[in-house]
Amino acid sequence: MVNLKFDSNGLIPAIIQDTESNEVLMMGYMNRQALEKTFETGKVFFWSRSRKKLWTKGETSGHYQLLQEVFFDCDADCLLIKVIQKVAACHEGYRSCFYRRLEKDLETSTLVQEKVFDEKKVYGSRNP
Repeated sequence: MVNLKFDSNGLIPAIIQDTESNEVLMMGYMNRQALEKTFETGKVFFWSRSRKKLWTKGETSGHYQLLQEVFFDCDADCLLIKVIQKVAACHEGYRSCFYRRLEKDLETSTLVQEKVFDEKKVYGSRNP
């Protein structure tokens, strides 16, 4: 068995990447249960640090992440999960959570993507 290094809270960071475009979509945290459920169901699960509960990407929006492969880094303390992303990963309406580029002055940012869905129509006032 691979000895993954979960932190003191039992979590490991997981970078989510589109399997076809290699675009980085998001980063979340998983515990062992989330990882097991991901393999069991084929949909990516995370541990919510704020809500203290297991959740799956797409449970509200329908924008599921369908598991393709899971890799881990040389230190075994970070996961790279390749997925087929349905619609978008970002709850703010963008395909990727990384839709802003930080500029050299560290004070400004540039929008580098356009929205692919209206988050108010999908989440209403419950936008996570």
